[in-house]
Amino acid sequence: MEEFTLTTPALLFSAISLILLAYTNRFLSYAQLVRILKDKYEENPSAVAAAQIANLRKRLYLTRTMQELGIASLFMCVVSMFLIYIDLYTFSAYVFGLALMLLIGSLAVSLREIQISTHALELHLGKMEGKEEK
Repeated sequence: MEEFTLTTPALLFSAISLILLAYTNRFLSYAQLVRILKDKYEENPSAVAAAQIANLRKRLYLTRTMQELGIASLFMCVVSMFLIYIDLYTFSAYVFGLALMLLIGSLAVSLREIQISTHALELHLGKMEGKEEK
């Protein structure tokens, strides 16, 4: 194995931080949408609004999972750096590998959430196109 130093896990810090920032922004926009939909639903209960709320709930859970996996990845990077600091190089490499796997998981969940979001937007666009044709 090539030399494994403190800089190896530290390289992920900026990437993971930016990903977590994007996830947080997504979460905040969903929270705002939930509040708006809740108000709309209370004024005029409809099956469409209920379906949108259910869709947002699923997306919120996925976003939470993305954040948890990203934070766990960052945590494992820090643990890996500590293990390097106390000269446990082999163990630190395995912990860093775990951090990479957690990051892959976070990105995979993000991909799934994007697919769900895109599908929801396609439904809205389809409804708008249907109204234009009439």
